[in-house]
Amino acid sequence: MKRDRDETFLAQALGLAAKGIGRTSPNPAVGAVIVRNGRVIGEGFHRRAGLPHAEIEALRQVRGTARGATMYVTLEPCSHFGRTPPCADALVEAGITRVVVGMVDPNPQVRGRGIRRLRRAGIEVKTGVLKDACLRLNEDFIYWVTTKKPFVTLKLAASLDGRIATASGDSQWISGEQSRRVVHAIRNRVDAVLVGAETVRTDNPRLTCRMRGGRDPVRVIVDGRLTLDPESHVCTQRSSAATVVFTSEARAQSPQAAALTQHGVEVVGLATGTDQRIALRPLLKELGQRGIKSVLIEGGGQVAASALREGVVNKVLFFYAPLLLGGEGRAMIGPLQVDRVALGYTLHTLEVERSGNDVMVSAYVGAPRRNHVDRNLTN
Repeated sequence: MKRDRDETFLAQALGLAAKGIGRTSPNPAVGAVIVRNGRVIGEGFHRRAGLPHAEIEALRQVRGTARGATMYVTLEPCSHFGRTPPCADALVEAGITRVVVGMVDPNPQVRGRGIRRLRRAGIEVKTGVLKDACLRLNEDFIYWVTTKKPFVTLKLAASLDGRIATASGDSQWISGEQSRRVVHAIRNRVDAVLVGAETVRTDNPRLTCRMRGGRDPVRVIVDGRLTLDPESHVCTQRSSAATVVFTSEARAQSPQAAALTQHGVEVVGLATGTDQRIALRPLLKELGQRGIKSVLIEGGGQVAASALREGVVNKVLFFYAPLLLGGEGRAMIGPLQVDRVALGYTLHTLEVERSGNDVMVSAYVGAPRRNHVDRNLTN
């Protein structure tokens, strides 16, 4: 189906917005295009929190005046003073006569106010153009700003029979090179990556983004007993991102914690039960309060199971390699305490594609709209 003009220019704004993904937290990724007489006269995207918003970037590109032009923007222009002045006011002052918005901003400080400000000034506003793409682009921001918790993606790489390692713990490399490149691209987009202490002990991963021009996410280690080796890669490597270890309140005051702190690792104590297990809900609440809006859980099997049992996973991303490791291998997901098929964890919006020789499967967890995005935001 051929796109109309509004969809064409909004799609261009979406492409611009994507350039800011992973750089704007805790703000959303936003793109804007200014058009007059069918010709683009200005465009821009939000590059980083504290820098000008996409609308202002686009206005600055205009040579002469933007009076009488149409602005295409992926997210409702803000109407409040934050780190930067209101964008809605800037559009009014610039003489923009029409604004095409992909989706309403879910932020309670903004939601609908920017659009009302524009309409009161006599500007024509059209909403909901390419709304599903706009929602998907900022699903982490939507979830974070409405719940104050980060959007969580569970990523696992497994054999075709669902094993993430052999019985001895060997797991490198189950997934292929192309799949590993995809994971590095995802790390470039998310705010934090989370693993359990067992994964660090077994694999000694770096949890960095090893792609040209990429940036490292915050590394989060779940370690209730605080057994993390201060010489492991996550503690010693050079990186612009922090390593944060969550452990029990008692262990956070131990000599082991002091040794980690000397390596620049932040140790955070949380309340635990007698088993010293770290619950993920309070951990994620703490991350959300720090402005972390997206977390990629990369294993292992017990952390994956805990995340699913606690109901904190929004999306799964599984890479299946064309090999079999057998029943003695380590399961990709630990016990979920499901004793009836009807009580199994349901997935929706399933997508399957090839990733080199692997198969990549993504899906959302729970009933449709339960853990995804509020589709009424475009009304």
